[in-house]
Amino acid sequence: MDVLPEATNPREIQMNAYEDASKFSKDAMDSALKSVSAMTRGFQQVASETSEFAKRAYEQQTEFMEKLFQVRSPDKAIALQSEYAKTAYQGWVSQATRMGEICTDVAKETYKPFEQSLATLSAAGTSVATKPAAAAKQAAETKAA
Repeated sequence: MDVLPEATNPREIQMNAYEDASKFSKDAMDSALKSVSAMTRGFQQVASETSEFAKRAYEQQTEFMEKLFQVRSPDKAIALQSEYAKTAYQGWVSQATRMGEICTDVAKETYKPFEQSLATLSAAGTSVATKPAAAAKQAAETKAA
């Protein structure tokens, strides 16, 4: 996007800036829609992972309780409880790691659509800041000559 293409007349400069602002606004809206779409997919993935984890945890807890009710000695009950606690903790750590990865991926995918828009905006800002000054300098030199 060339913010001020070779315009020297202040009105041309202003009209070009309005046109480019309109293009940038459209690009920004497109980026926002893509970003929201990526975020929605991410939330769906988080919800799905959480649901699956809860289901697995419930099944493991049910299995543990069934085994615990069949145990006849305190030593075996303590050993069974220790095994269950270890397994449950490992599952939780694994799930927390997975959720962290998902959230990181969602953040990256949500930001991606804005990368190009921000690069374009940066270039436009530089162009807006430098071209009018150059045009004014050239006009002054032309009058002086």
